[in-house]
Amino acid sequence: MPEFEAVIGLETHIQLNTQSKIFCGCKADSWEDEANTNICPVCTGLPGVLPVLNRNVVESAVLLAAAMQADSIQPLSYFARKNYFYPDLPKGYQISQYDEPLARGGFLQLPLPDGGTRLVTIEKLHIEEDAGKTIYQNDRRLIDFNRCGVPLVEMVTGPDLRTADEVAQYLIRLRQLLRWLGISEGDMERGQIRCDANVSIRPAGSKVLNQKTEIKNVNSIENVRMAVKAEIDRQIREVTSGHTIEAWTLQWDEDGGSLRKMRSKETEADYRYFREPDLLPIVLDEEWLAEILVRLPELPLARRERFVEQYNLPLYDAEILTEERGFSEYFEDVVSIVGDDAKTVSNWLINDVQRMIRELGVAPGDLKLRPVHLAKIIQMVQEKAITTSTGKDLLMKVEQSGQSPEQLVADLGLAQVSDEDVLREVAAKIIAENPEQVKTYQDGKVTILGWFVGQIMRETKGKANPQKVQSILEDLLAE
Repeated sequence: MPEFEAVIGLETHIQLNTQSKIFCGCKADSWEDEANTNICPVCTGLPGVLPVLNRNVVESAVLLAAAMQADSIQPLSYFARKNYFYPDLPKGYQISQYDEPLARGGFLQLPLPDGGTRLVTIEKLHIEEDAGKTIYQNDRRLIDFNRCGVPLVEMVTGPDLRTADEVAQYLIRLRQLLRWLGISEGDMERGQIRCDANVSIRPAGSKVLNQKTEIKNVNSIENVRMAVKAEIDRQIREVTSGHTIEAWTLQWDEDGGSLRKMRSKETEADYRYFREPDLLPIVLDEEWLAEILVRLPELPLARRERFVEQYNLPLYDAEILTEERGFSEYFEDVVSIVGDDAKTVSNWLINDVQRMIRELGVAPGDLKLRPVHLAKIIQMVQEKAITTSTGKDLLMKVEQSGQSPEQLVADLGLAQVSDEDVLREVAAKIIAENPEQVKTYQDGKVTILGWFVGQIMRETKGKANPQKVQSILEDLLAE
């Protein structure tokens, strides 16, 4: 059997998190609204209405284009009508961009498991309005127009991806970037990213692009991965059996875990594009562009590399700390207070604070445990004012009460016990109560010393200084 490689390009539709829709004042996020309640004459396409462009949509799209290293953010771009007839498209056309989009070129840098990277090129980026939603229920077709007019950015990649796993990684990185920029939540299950995958195969090493199929509107990253893998396998079976690949549009059946044919694939000619007569072109002059780009933050991969170099962190730590922009900023705020010990701060964040964030379901910026609080806890542990165990317990206590760590330590009596007379008295009591363990230690099994330390820590509710406890135990047991 000849070896094949897959050639995959993606078209992603990204729902922007603006307050209102792209051409009217209706609320953009209508996920939980009752069907057909978040609509107006403009977004339902009633006769005689005129669209008015939402400025924030343009600015969000420009930020994304800049983050994707666009070759050209167009100073002049135009809207077009994309004509097709479907029940959830009330106007009979979609306002989109075609021959003069907002941006061209660019790339997303995709880290690969082997440590390398792949540049996924972007052919174009444009803005458009969403259509409505068709729901099949009890043999009826129901139409919800709430989503009509929701602002979208569509990005078309080059045929640069080679495996289903790379497709999944691309979508993970894209979602991270969208959240980092604050322009979309990127939740596929809520339709905030929708992905169409164009898939073809060719003999390994060939440069010729073969006939492709399109997989439409898959609703999760894992389902996209499975659908693409299934289509690659299907095409290999077809070709090795002597059949040709037809240009189908396919739909992924999540329940059955299989693909089914929807229709033959449309071409651009089927949409009969022409310029939108009711909208002026977008004029992105230098002043407006500069005003937008000043909001562009340091991007995730650049920050990850900086964390490795500036703070001498392992790549693993830097990767986790830069998964979310707020988490990375929290880390730097703590380091700026604690000082040079960035690895210690990283350990506290990754092992303890991140777990608390997940349990509570909050963003780092919403924690009552502010960076100054975590810094103080770390400092108190380093100064041996409290034990590590007490410090970890303090995290949730600060979060639940909103009080400072210093106040809680004072009010709850959590200060570390370092008084040698007090610790010696507790150690003597534990030794007297456990003669069998004492004999075991004296018989040469010195590892049981850790058991004695644990008993004293329990007796003092974790407040004893463990280094002093161990020293005292060694003295007493030697006697």
